[in-house]
Amino acid sequence: MITMHWFDWAGLVGVLLVLLAYFLLQAGRVHGNALPYQLMNALGALGVLVSLLYAFNLSAFVMEFLWLCVSIYGIVRARRVRLDS
Repeated sequence: MITMHWFDWAGLVGVLLVLLAYFLLQAGRVHGNALPYQLMNALGALGVLVSLLYAFNLSAFVMEFLWLCVSIYGIVRARRVRLDS
């Protein structure tokens, strides 16, 4: 039997958020510069990062950290564009 800890659930929810965001983008339900899409990616990456702190994998950690950074960049950039308009 597999034992699931809270950080395992955080990682699974994170993966689901990232995949859902990508699916919604491909289905044309969200736009890549939309705040919900960017937040789903950022929160998803954060969830996976939390789980990786307890079961570390360097390559996955680097990927999720950079995914989070790009998501934050997108959020900040979109906010600046909206404020300048």
